[in-house]
Amino acid sequence: MGPRIEDMPQDFKASLCLPTTSAPASAPSNGNCSSYTETQHLSVVGIMFVAQTLLGVGGVPIQPFGISYIDDFAHNSNSPLYLGILFAVTMMGPGLAFGLGSLMLRLYVDINQMPEGGISLTIKDPRWVGAWWLGFLIAAGAVALAAIPYFFFPKEMPKEKRELQFRRKVLAVTDSPARKGKESPSKQSPGESTKKQDGLVQIAPNLTVIQFIKVFPRVLLQTLRHPIFLLVVLSQVCLSSMAAGMATFLPKFLERQFSITASYANLLIGCLSFPSVIVGIVVGGVLVKRLHLGPVGCGALCLLGMLLCLFFSLPLFFIGCSSHQIAGITHQTSAHPGLELFPSCMEACSCPLDGFNPVCDPSTRVEYITPCHAGCSSRVVQDALDKSQVFYTNCSCVVEGNPVLAGSCDSTCSHLVVPFLLLVSLGSALACLTHTPSFMLILRGVKKEDKTLAVGIQFMFLRILAWMPSPVIHGSAIDTTCVHWALSCGRRAVCRYYNNDLLRNRFIGLQFFFKTGSVICFALVLAVLRQQDKEARTKESRSSPAVEQQLLVSGPGKKPEDSRV
Repeated sequence: MGPRIEDMPQDFKASLCLPTTSAPASAPSNGNCSSYTETQHLSVVGIMFVAQTLLGVGGVPIQPFGISYIDDFAHNSNSPLYLGILFAVTMMGPGLAFGLGSLMLRLYVDINQMPEGGISLTIKDPRWVGAWWLGFLIAAGAVALAAIPYFFFPKEMPKEKRELQFRRKVLAVTDSPARKGKESPSKQSPGESTKKQDGLVQIAPNLTVIQFIKVFPRVLLQTLRHPIFLLVVLSQVCLSSMAAGMATFLPKFLERQFSITASYANLLIGCLSFPSVIVGIVVGGVLVKRLHLGPVGCGALCLLGMLLCLFFSLPLFFIGCSSHQIAGITHQTSAHPGLELFPSCMEACSCPLDGFNPVCDPSTRVEYITPCHAGCSSRVVQDALDKSQVFYTNCSCVVEGNPVLAGSCDSTCSHLVVPFLLLVSLGSALACLTHTPSFMLILRGVKKEDKTLAVGIQFMFLRILAWMPSPVIHGSAIDTTCVHWALSCGRRAVCRYYNNDLLRNRFIGLQFFFKTGSVICFALVLAVLRQQDKEARTKESRSSPAVEQQLLVSGPGKKPEDSRV
């Protein structure tokens, strides 16, 4: 049974082509534009900012401090694997969140009621807004439960047995020179003793907040002068910019490009993209551990992964759907060559300027903003076994007066969404191969006492240079592809229709730009590492004749001990 006319005055009467005298009085468009309403909106935005700030503070014990924590107390050969597992488990959260979001978006934003005025919406309706807020409550409860085990962690983790044995061997090797130094204290310069004391102070700092703020600029400049650290951080900034744009706008991109629902887009991303990201991170950590990759090997693995990611990103420019025809915006019919937003066939109608209730002519695949813009004067509900279908009839602006279907026109290439997302997932997995090796380049490239601070500086740059500006850059690029804006209080509010080809080229183009930047940075990292390796070998070869001469002079009895040192 179709809905009653009196239960839906906005959806039924205001959307139809009715004479001016019988058209219902529409509510003033500035009714929700008071200063009180804008203040309410700003307060909600402020609450969101505070929540995001607390979320960032709460994540610090895991990343970046957790990374340095694991690397300090794990064996050197196991550290890459442990970090890979940490990064992979971290990525399980967004994957589960997209799956949870898919379920929550099937519920209307006001769970217990539909919009005022009796408007009947379905999940496929462009005006549908899902219960986005419900996922935050569920995730917050899960985070609170997951934080409980942290209270039972010891202040200092015991080192792995293999690491302790390794350190004992090192101490045994360096013990005899230390004893010689004790036997001849006059030979030990006071400068060396001061350096050792400074090292201990750096390992166990006891600075106040004010002292740390004073020292921080000098330490920051000293860390940034390390070429490997700087280049790896820049490459990670490019990768994080790509990831931030993808995580923020990929659901919307799939929804607009392939005409699928927001719930289905989130489900696909949660089931395909994030599992591939987890696999890429784990495989990267396993390769570093199994192949015993040094700095040069880690740099080569990062460069290879990004080159393959860049290669598999090229087909994405050509997989997509063009914009369907929209009357008055992107389509000029032969029956009405001068068709504009309000053609002459509907001059007698009193169509709302800000109305949006799209309908589709299935015979010509032309979409109209509202039934009124199609010149339709009546509405018919056809009941079926599983669902009811809404038609609008007596349409003066439709070819041959055919009835039109409620809702936007379906895309003819929606089936391409799965191949598109498979390529995106493959590229993400290849890019994530670089995650663990790049972190190992940083952890092994700085002094042990500066490790925690270096990782903190790295995450600071990732937040400031990538995760903050990247969504703004992607959003601005997407806005430039809009062809029809909805107005609210005299300002642009939301984009109703995009130029799909332009949207695809600019969105994928931005992703390609950041991937290219990462490739360039990793190529420079590999070049610097090879140059340093070459210089180290040259220096070693020059010093080897002097060492051999010293061994010959020292005599056969001391040869084994000296060579071991």
